Amino acid sequence: MSKSVGKIDEAFLENFIADRCGHDRPEVVVKPGFGRDVSLVSLPGKQVLALTSDPLSLIPGLGLEESAWLSVHLMANDMATTGFAPQYGQFVLNLPEGFSREDFNRYWEYIHSFCQKIGLAITGGHTGFVEGQHSTIAGGGTFISILPEDRALTANKAQAGDVLLVSKSAAISSAAILAMSFPETTQNNLGKEIYRQACASFYDTSSLQDALLAVENGNTSVTAMHDVTEGGLLGAIYELTKAAGCGVLLEKEQLPVGPVQAAVCGLFELDPLRSIGAGSMIIACKESGAAAVQHRLESAGIPCTQVGKLTTAREGAYLRKGETKEPLRYQQTDPYWAAYLNAYKQGKK
Repeated sequence: MSKSVGKIDEAFLENFIADRCGHDRPEVVVKPGFGRDVSLVSLPGKQVLALTSDPLSLIPGLGLEESAWLSVHLMANDMATTGFAPQYGQFVLNLPEGFSREDFNRYWEYIHSFCQKIGLAITGGHTGFVEGQHSTIAGGGTFISILPEDRALTANKAQAGDVLLVSKSAAISSAAILAMSFPETTQNNLGKEIYRQACASFYDTSSLQDALLAVENGNTSVTAMHDVTEGGLLGAIYELTKAAGCGVLLEKEQLPVGPVQAAVCGLFELDPLRSIGAGSMIIACKESGAAAVQHRLESAGIPCTQVGKLTTAREGAYLRKGETKEPLRYQQTDPYWAAYLNAYKQGKK
């Protein structure tokens, strides 16, 4: 197993973890796997229990409100791929020993407020203070929903022939967090307006509305969704194809990169298509319904772009630009982490 920063790799997950998930219970109908945002457990009454987990953020350089937003919405993004909002949440907080009660109260007020706004009840967890804890990962959480079995989407339901849509832009979270973490560098090189827009885009890191609009009114043309996290837009599409057992033909010039994201990523020498991109949702849908899905999102002010089509696994995964095709390869380590660390070591402010 690679010791590089970030999530464990595909081979280790599929060849080791997937076969070691405790007792094999038949009611677990969607198990852990590469490219899967949620697991599903069959319940009586043609319902399923959907579960997803993620780390919780506590990033002093961003602030308590922003950290709480990431803690809530990165998990909500995963649950949103089912076509439904999360309903219940468990939070495990392992906080630095020097974290003050006043700061904890503020942080938790934000957690409560963001959960309340998306209709999520906090049902429990654990809170403690840990000696020597200096990580920006302050624990972990699990979001849970009880959903109708026939309407709960998962990434493995995408099919060859489906059109791929992408909401918003690549590298939303990478660009926003870099700009907010290094404000002087960003403003001095890109100007105050790009800096302002990059900071404002931080709250575009939620893709819950994108997903709910895609399946609004029980729309059945959407077959699967996958939110963009580590590995960026290209990584997320690769993960979706693997989960679904499909290939893909992507049009490189159609992949959306907003001017703000392009500028900030350029400043920090990042490829926006391969950098952490929370806030963008990959939507697989039947070709006949693609225009309607795009219209619903764009009517709500959410850009939505058709970027390619799923093919059979035998046809492979390719990125096309003009007449040239290149294989779509998965990048194990997201370049965002190195870019952030390099900027910090160089004393950028």
